[in-house]
Amino acid sequence: MQLSEKINRLKQEIGKVIIGKDAEVELMAISLLFNGHILLESVPGTGKTMLAKSFATAIGGKFSRIQFTPDVLPSDITGIQFFNPKIQEFELRPGPILANIVLADEINRATPRTQSSLLEVMEERQVTIDGITLPLQMPFMVIATQNPVESQQGTFPLPAAQMDRFFMKLKVDYPSYEDERKMLQIQRGKRSYDKEVTQVFSTEDFEQLKTAVFDTQISEDIEAFLLSIVRETRNHHDIELGISPRGTLALMRASQGKAFLSGRSFVIPDDVKFVAPFVLGHRIHLSIEGSLTKTPEEVIAEIVDLIDVPVEAGANG
Repeated sequence: MQLSEKINRLKQEIGKVIIGKDAEVELMAISLLFNGHILLESVPGTGKTMLAKSFATAIGGKFSRIQFTPDVLPSDITGIQFFNPKIQEFELRPGPILANIVLADEINRATPRTQSSLLEVMEERQVTIDGITLPLQMPFMVIATQNPVESQQGTFPLPAAQMDRFFMKLKVDYPSYEDERKMLQIQRGKRSYDKEVTQVFSTEDFEQLKTAVFDTQISEDIEAFLLSIVRETRNHHDIELGISPRGTLALMRASQGKAFLSGRSFVIPDDVKFVAPFVLGHRIHLSIEGSLTKTPEEVIAEIVDLIDVPVEAGANG
């Protein structure tokens, strides 16, 4: 089976238990190819845990879930060394961060210190426990969630510098009428989800995919288009804090990933336009006036529409 075909298989497998989330699965796959992490915004009950767990199963990875609360400590995430009285020695007890797909549920309920410990692990892809450094298992991705309608009481919103470390932000909305009806039809008369997700990818598959996706070409015209979008975020009247160079690189990588999963060896403007809201929306800070009437994603969409699209952009641009 061709690697590109396995992406469709990935969607099909996850579609057994999560209906109508093909776009989210594709974006998660793009993030994983570039060692990126996802910030998932959704109301309770929309299947984010099932989505993350099914994704881990389909890629053949280990899944772990961390429920964040204000009393969660950094050591609860990374692990500890404890004294074992039976053998009279200290033993290493790794934390739940040592997995392939880590669901950091309600990350904004953790204190800034705990948030920082997680984001440090995300950036350096290693964990240090009482002076002992352990490499993380690859592939590795953190899927952090936050509730968009949660009261600010008891939460610690992520600052801009930490938000910038997430490769993409995805919003999981309520299912469409047809998707929700299909869900009811599938579950009618069943006591639980009885369909099991099977593994689609091996570790070797992902290494091949990572090698191939970096070969996706970007013409000078596409580079100029991408850079114009980024630079406009730094001058837009509704934006106080524009896109950082880290965000510029993320936009380029995500565009390559979208092109690759679409079966092309080169990026086209539609690839950039498709991924821009997911890669850039959470990286900008709106002005007070701008935030009263628009969302960050709407401002990014306005900017993308404002920039002239290259007429002929292909492999050799």
